Amino acid sequence: MRFEFDIAPVEQARPRATRFGNGIRLYDPKKVTVFKRKLGMLAKQQMLDRGLEPYDGPLEVCMEFYRPVQASISQKELTRRLSGVHRPTVKPDLSNYIKALEDGLNGIIWIDDNRIVQIVAEKKYSDRPRIVIEVNKVDEVEK
Repeated sequence: MRFEFDIAPVEQARPRATRFGNGIRLYDPKKVTVFKRKLGMLAKQQMLDRGLEPYDGPLEVCMEFYRPVQASISQKELTRRLSGVHRPTVKPDLSNYIKALEDGLNGIIWIDDNRIVQIVAEKKYSDRPRIVIEVNKVDEVEK
């Protein structure tokens, strides 16, 4: 099943900490929290529109993260990036995009991200930032 979310990808940042009585409470930075909330709302709507329940069992997930092109580059370089000649080899790391997406879709697209047994992921430039995922059930073969 293919899903497309018109939201710019946001990387999972290191958790922040605050004192809470005698202990410490960890929390996501505001930017990450807002991203996960908005992504969750978009995903819930698509699942509802299609009459789907969260997937269970082993899953293969293909992810494409389309990030905006930096503003301070030449027109020639902009064209190269949008055509895919130059790929984003800059921060944030692809793995941090993946983590934020997995956490943001827990309980919505899949029961839990521990159900994901295979990932294929790419980050690309686009003048239309978005996230595209494809979720497929993996057939379990008994041996």
